[in-house]
Amino acid sequence: MSKERIQKILSQNGYSSRRKVESLIKEGRVFINDIPAKLGDKISSEDKVYIDGKVINISEIISSELLMYNKPVGEECSHVSLKRTVFESLPKPKSGKWISIGRLDINTSGLLLITNDGKLANDIIHPSNAIEREYIARVRGKPSDANLKKLISGIKIEKEKVFFTDLVKGKETASHTWFALVIMSGKNRSVRKLWDSIGHEVSRLKRVRLGKLFLPKELNEGKFKRISPNEVLG
Repeated sequence: MSKERIQKILSQNGYSSRRKVESLIKEGRVFINDIPAKLGDKISSEDKVYIDGKVINISEIISSELLMYNKPVGEECSHVSLKRTVFESLPKPKSGKWISIGRLDINTSGLLLITNDGKLANDIIHPSNAIEREYIARVRGKPSDANLKKLISGIKIEKEKVFFTDLVKGKETASHTWFALVIMSGKNRSVRKLWDSIGHEVSRLKRVRLGKLFLPKELNEGKFKRISPNEVLG
């Protein structure tokens, strides 16, 4: 099995930043197979790694993968679909199968996280993390200021109060208005349902941020990038 530098593997899989990992190594707090680690040491899933005496499951973190995908309109976030799915654009995972972390409906594009690690998926979307979701939306018509205030104060949808934590009006045309918005709710079609509740249909919707992770301009639709959980959760 191929080996990678220890600081690269640990930093890319949630164990602090690479600089912090390097500091831990320099301080003698990291061991590989009961031997103090040195900067540049390489490890594989067969090695035993300890940080401050705690065993790190290298096999688990090497097989765990997290992808940032720029989803195009027209793809489903499901393995069972008659339409094209987001998973068809991805390579085979190292282990298990790909799952999307939350979903974007077929008509919504933008930032989607995909992993082969169910625990990681649950950790990222757990309510305790209070992950912000930022979108760019184009809605039909010109919503009144009174209705926009309702979207901020909250509207009850399916027995739950849903609201935007931030809402900024952008360009207006004769038939549409653009908005940048932030919402905490990750429930199915929450953004669309909020706009529908005030009589303005969303005609275009793109997610551009999840937590502190922004969709890079250079990541084209249908393309993916491997990332670390730290890039989402900090």
